[in-house]
Amino acid sequence: MRGAMARVAAVLEDRHDGPFVLAVDLPSGADPEGEDLTGPVLGADETVTFGVAKPVHLLPATSGCVGRLSLVDIGLDEELRHESAVVERLEQRDAAARWPVPGREDHKYTRGVVGIVAGSDAYPGAAVLCTTTAVEAGAGMVRYLGPPRATGLVLAACPEVVPGPGRVQARVVGPGIDPLGCDHPDCEDHQADTVREALAEDVPLVVDAGALELLARWVAGGGRRPAPTLLTPHAGELARMLTVLQREGGARETTREEVLAQPLAHARRAAALTGCTVLLKGSTTLVVDPDPTIPVRSQADAPPWLATAGSGDVLAGLAGVLMAAGLTPLEAGPVAALVHGAAAHRANPGGPVRALAVARAIPGTVAALLAGPAPAPPRVAGAGLLG
Repeated sequence: MRGAMARVAAVLEDRHDGPFVLAVDLPSGADPEGEDLTGPVLGADETVTFGVAKPVHLLPATSGCVGRLSLVDIGLDEELRHESAVVERLEQRDAAARWPVPGREDHKYTRGVVGIVAGSDAYPGAAVLCTTTAVEAGAGMVRYLGPPRATGLVLAACPEVVPGPGRVQARVVGPGIDPLGCDHPDCEDHQADTVREALAEDVPLVVDAGALELLARWVAGGGRRPAPTLLTPHAGELARMLTVLQREGGARETTREEVLAQPLAHARRAAALTGCTVLLKGSTTLVVDPDPTIPVRSQADAPPWLATAGSGDVLAGLAGVLMAAGLTPLEAGPVAALVHGAAAHRANPGGPVRALAVARAIPGTVAALLAGPAPAPPRVAGAGLLG
């Protein structure tokens, strides 16, 4: 956006009591591909688009300037919409169709056993939040590995949890773990070592928080995950990962601000370097497959109140349950993000919410999800028809 239009946009943006701005197709100045927000943009109160939502409406760099999105149906063929998709967003009926519902003959082992390596002597609460979420989300069994203090707190909160090693269908590693480990001579906290062992196992993983840096170092040293893996960083953690991964090539440090300015590009870079699916947390959460031909998933289901300590531990536990039940990382990531956001709304509609309350709201959220309209075949909610 240049010249007179840029001057008009500047005047309107400075006026707190300015006119209602209605955009047609996309806000003036916004990147149609939704990947960059570096130039002047006239933010809209409402955007009207036609046929399908476009990347500009669904991706985090530009979705904030769209305002309310109104989609006008112009009769596009469903198959065409799907084939042309570059961005997809799951709706509640899509998540219901994917949620693992037990059958009459299922038992705790067939429903999925999730192992959790979380918490530390310094941050035992992360273990409680992650395991509580896994129990509330309906895992067949939850196994926990952690130091004595965290183990005691986990069992006090959830006596259903089984402490110690054992066979699992997926693991969650990292919440509340210090990637540098514990160097005190009497320390019984060996979580960092346990994570390193898990990285080489042929078991699906959700890698969160402190384990992300451990994985980045492992990959930089030549390691490669042998099983499906979902990484769940926020912007700062993704910046640190990329700095470690690119250090061998002499690249400069990646900053959090750079990730926030171009979240999709940086998530794609991390997926390519690690060979793992990347879930980049934020007000709009991205799920990016290492295969660049697969559409990006973009979810924006949570209230701003969910930006609180411990919410990431809850999301990691949710994703772990879904992967233990057999979902791929590309499916588990957006379904977990959707249910996570819906549970936050349910926990305290319109007001502050704590992470533990979100975990406790998951059973009712899932029940309501499954009791909704009969699930339809997966529907593409966002397609890039950009030629």
